[in-house]
Amino acid sequence: MTAGASYTPLPLLVSLRPEQWTKNTFVFAGLLFSGRLSEGPRYVLAAAATFAIFCGLSGAVYLLNDVADRSADAGHPLKRLRPIAAGQLAASTAVVSAALLAVGCLLGAFFLSPSLALVGGAYLALLTSYSFWLKHIVIIDVLAIAGGFVLRAVAGAVAVSVSISPWLLICVTLLALFLGLSKRRHELTLLGRGAEGHRPILHAYSPYLLDQMISVVTSSTVIAYTVYTTSSDTAARVGSSHLTLTIPFVLYGVFRYLYLVHKEDGGGSPAAMLVTDKPLLACVALWTLAVGIVLYQPWG
Repeated sequence: MTAGASYTPLPLLVSLRPEQWTKNTFVFAGLLFSGRLSEGPRYVLAAAATFAIFCGLSGAVYLLNDVADRSADAGHPLKRLRPIAAGQLAASTAVVSAALLAVGCLLGAFFLSPSLALVGGAYLALLTSYSFWLKHIVIIDVLAIAGGFVLRAVAGAVAVSVSISPWLLICVTLLALFLGLSKRRHELTLLGRGAEGHRPILHAYSPYLLDQMISVVTSSTVIAYTVYTTSSDTAARVGSSHLTLTIPFVLYGVFRYLYLVHKEDGGGSPAAMLVTDKPLLACVALWTLAVGIVLYQPWG
């Protein structure tokens, strides 16, 4: 252990970043939109197990990422408080813990479905590559983040044995790009001239460039979701033509997030914003409720 490192499990738990596990709720998209939610506890339990598996896999990735970035994080105004950067958790302990956690989660995924284990392995490979390599390549860095969200959604569909709509995957990709680009903008504006020292790839971006990219994916996200909800194929797939009623919630959610990014200096942690911003949290809850009512109401 390094000097000052803690022997308690608390620094390890903190390094798994449980506050970020809300990102793994994307695995429930397949359960919600497939109609499986009303088919008994089997599929609900499978989706819940997949959520737990991806919480473990993402935790393993966070450990490896913090090991790779520990020197840069030590000089960051916020990240310096992370246990590995602060010397509260040894890098060797983090690496061993990440390996054990990853192997255990992949074995659990294989027990549920070999296909799920493949998706979990792909997620682990992609995000590990991001931690050590891809995050240093402009544009590819945010595409890799988006890929992680897509693989979560795919895993959820595999867990409940359904195919996922291409349009839904497009919506997930665009939403993830929106969140990733907003995070880059927040980092750039928070760190100012010292941004490159904390994350070298930030030298390739500018607030203006990121605003242009965010504008493109914002419009594309709303259009894609609108096309998805109004498509006759979607109506046939989900058994309802009323998903269009959920579009206002998506519009408000996107606009609220943009407001927080531009007016409240938010965007650094989408998961934290979801929990701390009551209007955004209410919007997501109401969207989920509206989708549930549309898809599972008995009057067709």
